Amino acid sequence: MTRLSTAVRGLMTTLAALLAVTSVSATARAETAPKAPADFVALRSVDPTILQEIRYFTPHNFVGAHIDGYRQPMCILTRPAAEALHRAQRTLLRQGYSLKVYDCYRPQRAVDHFVRWAEDLDDESMKAEFYPQVDKSRLFEDGYIAEKSGHSRGSTADLTIVRLPARPTRPYRPGEPLVPCYAPRDERFPDNSVDMGTGFDCFDTLAHTLDPRVQGEQRAHRLLLKSTLEDLGFVNLAEEWWHYTYKPEPYPDTYFDFPVSRKSLAPARR
Repeated sequence: MTRLSTAVRGLMTTLAALLAVTSVSATARAETAPKAPADFVALRSVDPTILQEIRYFTPHNFVGAHIDGYRQPMCILTRPAAEALHRAQRTLLRQGYSLKVYDCYRPQRAVDHFVRWAEDLDDESMKAEFYPQVDKSRLFEDGYIAEKSGHSRGSTADLTIVRLPARPTRPYRPGEPLVPCYAPRDERFPDNSVDMGTGFDCFDTLAHTLDPRVQGEQRAHRLLLKSTLEDLGFVNLAEEWWHYTYKPEPYPDTYFDFPVSRKSLAPARR
């Protein structure tokens, strides 16, 4: 055997060993991915009629990118929270409406993604829509971004109401002109939701649930969502008309980090 062929053979052996190690490492990572407790469920398995538009699986959010940890566009919640939403949906369906969720359980890695984005003051690609009047350097101080989120405990959802029959919302096209989230409904990004006065995730005081400037039909829609959910044990975050937490929370002090994916759920709960 020549010196060259010996060297080639040695290189091939090394490459094969590296590939084997990489494969084993990937398998180990897959096997050790965090899983949800058994009482976490896919909302669709509890109520398939509730509409879902999981914004953080898409680039149409304040970051402008797909958010870490959202492997599938699905809503995961603790079973008590999901069953309470099912009861709320039955109430709204009788009135010609449907719930729609924008976000449910949120892994800690997604929250970490938000924090990294907020610390990068040069990235303001979505400012014109989501926070046109807020200096990005104040996002932590003003409470728009935090290192922990109640969503990670599994009983919080971001919701709105859609009048039936629901019309589809067109997809967001990255790079398209942005309009402030508090602009009149006909001007801001289209949403098949009823008019709540602002879009979802609007970093503005107009998004406060009971802001006195929001009146008429917009206020009536917010109050319909609020009364329907509060009657079933949900508590609203006063600064966000869309944010509700089911009480008592099964995991009030635990912040989970399993991915948003069917694979994260126990087989019997899918």
